Amino acid sequence: MASMQNLESINTSISQVKDKVAKVLELAKTLGADDAEVSISKQEGLSVSTRLGEVDTVEFTNDGALGITVYKEGRKGSASTADLSETALQQSVQAAINIAKYTSVDPCSGLADKELIAFNPQDLDLYHPQSLTTEEAIDIATEAEVTALNSDSKITNSDGANFASYEGFKVYGNSHGQIVGYPSTRHSLSCMMIAADGEDMQRDYSYTVSREFDQLQSAKAVGLESAQAAVARLNSHKINTQKTPVMFRADVANSLFGHFIAAISGGNLYRNSSFLLDAIGEQVFSSHLNISERPHILRGLASSSFDAEGIATQDREFIVDGVLQSYLLTSYSARKLGLTSTGNAGGIHNWLISANNGDFDAMLKTLGTGLLVTELMGQGVNVVNGDYSRGAAGFWVENGQIQYPVSEVTIAGNLKDIFKAVVATGSDYDLRGSIKTGSIIIEEMQVSGQ
Repeated sequence: MASMQNLESINTSISQVKDKVAKVLELAKTLGADDAEVSISKQEGLSVSTRLGEVDTVEFTNDGALGITVYKEGRKGSASTADLSETALQQSVQAAINIAKYTSVDPCSGLADKELIAFNPQDLDLYHPQSLTTEEAIDIATEAEVTALNSDSKITNSDGANFASYEGFKVYGNSHGQIVGYPSTRHSLSCMMIAADGEDMQRDYSYTVSREFDQLQSAKAVGLESAQAAVARLNSHKINTQKTPVMFRADVANSLFGHFIAAISGGNLYRNSSFLLDAIGEQVFSSHLNISERPHILRGLASSSFDAEGIATQDREFIVDGVLQSYLLTSYSARKLGLTSTGNAGGIHNWLISANNGDFDAMLKTLGTGLLVTELMGQGVNVVNGDYSRGAAGFWVENGQIQYPVSEVTIAGNLKDIFKAVVATGSDYDLRGSIKTGSIIIEEMQVSGQ
């Protein structure tokens, strides 16, 4: 797959799409809309997967889509199309106008407040295309898988390896006069292995992801990690039901913060569907913990100068010394709650969780004796009341040392108590997602085993 375009060329494409967005906005006004907003995205790339040294799939992507929302006399209508021809765009605008005629009047709907809009967003260096042939992409996936298969005699099978490289751009405009856009890239490699010892079989995986191809882990490293992870899970034990300290490894710790995100999201708050209603100013986490949002990290996986409504993103503190400072709000949810949007339409932007402890080994020492969780299963989380119960697997730890793998356990508690019982957060940061966190230790949880 040759690179879609160099930076100068893709900026020309973005400029052309901006002109198209301006025409669509003008058409919406002509057809009777009071206001309108339009988003056009384009993406192309290549994804290949291999299994046991053979090519499993090769997928080429070349997608484009437009979404338009119009507002008329307090009513809202939306339409979308993957066909970006002039005729299709006109039909989509007309469809949105027609839909708006039949929706209910909602005083909270409408464009984002003009004073919050990002009219001149900064460049965050998100575009790093890599020119690769299909054969080169296949070689990367194959190298990861072959490395894993040859690394240990207990690796007996494979669920395959996948390499993907995508590039594209997004343009957003609204009738405030804002038309902005930016290009971006995303490259990733994953590998999943199956290990066996007698009748016992276990699987695990490893992956790497980055805006920059050169910043990916090597194929050999990904393959080796996936094999080691699968072998380490063999001959797992069941443990007795008990209350014990629990350590969430960094790559699963982010799920706990994901539940926190749901609890402070405006949609759940105005529906009275969150255990953190009216919690601004309250102690939610342990006093040592801070959560910051940093949207403008160069080349960040969740970086953006503006949100899905065109609002300028900004640095924000959500938790300071354990105390909740802000909710996550879109324009609509903010109006429902009588507040101001936080620029989070479309999600969070690079959350940073503070650390009060050292690396992974230091965290194990702090845990002492307890359960290290490396995998979570099921969806037993109730954001309304905070009840938490999920299947888990991992390792039993004694005196700061991993003793043996553990499977078929359930960990449970209430998120209000769990958050306040975070006694340590590690510096072993997982950088592969929108939440940058290390491992975390919960002082005590109910662990149900045999």
